[in-house]
Amino acid sequence: MVVIRLSRGGAKKRPFYQIVVADQRNPRDGRFIERIGFYNPLAKNDAERLRLDRETYESWIAKGAQPSDRVAKIAKVAVEAA
Repeated sequence: MVVIRLSRGGAKKRPFYQIVVADQRNPRDGRFIERIGFYNPLAKNDAERLRLDRETYESWIAKGAQPSDRVAKIAKVAVEAA
């Protein structure tokens, strides 16, 4: 199954996440199909905290991709902010 999930990057105690479309069988930070955005939980002041390509996200959902719980919450926030 194809899932939309977070892939962790960044340094120790400084997380940075890519929002990726990947096969469920691949490891969390492993091979992915497409990168559709990012999430920076430690963004301060004017730094961009979230970027999500909503058109691509919606097209993957229409194709049957399942978002993780966290990505679904992030996408909801992104839609409300726009």
